Amino acid sequence: MAQEPDEEEEHVAGLLERTSLVVKSKLNKLLDRAEDPAETLDYSYEEQLKLLQNVKRGIADVVTSKKRLQLQADKLEQSLVKLESQARDALAAGREDLARQALERKALAQQQLQDLDTQIKQLEGQQEKLAASEKQLSAKIEAFRSQKEVIKAQYSAAEAQVRIGEAATGIGEQMADTGLAIQRAKDKTEQMQARAGAVEELIEAGTLEDFTAGDQTQLDRELAQISAGQQVDAELDRLKAEVGAGAPQKELEQ
Repeated sequence: MAQEPDEEEEHVAGLLERTSLVVKSKLNKLLDRAEDPAETLDYSYEEQLKLLQNVKRGIADVVTSKKRLQLQADKLEQSLVKLESQARDALAAGREDLARQALERKALAQQQLQDLDTQIKQLEGQQEKLAASEKQLSAKIEAFRSQKEVIKAQYSAAEAQVRIGEAATGIGEQMADTGLAIQRAKDKTEQMQARAGAVEELIEAGTLEDFTAGDQTQLDRELAQISAGQQVDAELDRLKAEVGAGAPQKELEQ
């Protein structure tokens, strides 16, 4: 009795699945034979060094950004002194409108300076975290390097013993493959543990925040404007008092 179409499809699917398993098994065995544990460990070590270089570049970028902000802060501090002097000169010349403009610019510069100081402190904290991560990652990589050399030496010794044992006792290829598979599994496990530790350190370091993005609401800006206006009025009254007090003194001297 002929098989039903569904049964034939299931039979073909099962045959293809078993064939695929056989091919994968043979390919895996070929890869095991071709793989050199020493080369695998060296490659893993090089990849970890690349990660360390990325962390160092991140630290350099943070330091560069911090320096730029510090330069901007220095310029703002110089402009504060200049604006103060301009307001005094304008008020002494009877130009209260120019004095007010100078004081308004001064208030704006002071607000910008405060924002820069906040950003600089945040970058300093980020720099400290990255520096700590760099030290931890460097220690882990150095430990892996030492362990790598020990494993390579052990593998070379074991490989020599296998060759000598095969020549002396005639051990078959199947037993040799079993021993190499065990050694490969141990090497790859240690390699993966080292890589996982390196990645964990980078994750703990976090990413740089965008400190230039503005997040103030309209209410915050209006309140800041009111505060700046009050500050300008207070400084204008102070300058008036100073200039007014100086005028009678000059008349007495004349």
